[in-house]
Amino acid sequence: MKRVTNILYWVAMVGLVFWFAYTKGWILANFESIDAKTALTLLENDNNVSLLDVRTIEEYKEGHLRDAKLIPLQTLPNNLHMLKADKNKKIIVYCRSGSRSVVASRILEKNGFTPLNVKGGVIQLISAKAEIVK
Repeated sequence: MKRVTNILYWVAMVGLVFWFAYTKGWILANFESIDAKTALTLLENDNNVSLLDVRTIEEYKEGHLRDAKLIPLQTLPNNLHMLKADKNKKIIVYCRSGSRSVVASRILEKNGFTPLNVKGGVIQLISAKAEIVK
């Protein structure tokens, strides 16, 4: 019985590590994750990028990056048509800390977009001196 419990414990631990890595976009991600400084550099120097904020309306109103299009994560699957003009662009995707943007990037990638997930979200963007507007 102890052997079975031990095996179940380790299976659960491996599952937990796998789940954590998956939610962070570290594994099974068909999109690129970039740091905040890279995102800001792309926004300044590349005309073929757009910016998507997947936080809530309330979070967006508290402050967001200039020219960011707001589509909250929970509404993204039903509002992909709002990104039709960005289909051939790289879409820099951010949220508060980088978790929701991983989910959004998976949705976008499955629908033919080219997402660039911002690791650390708006928290890291602020640390990298991003201009926040209200």
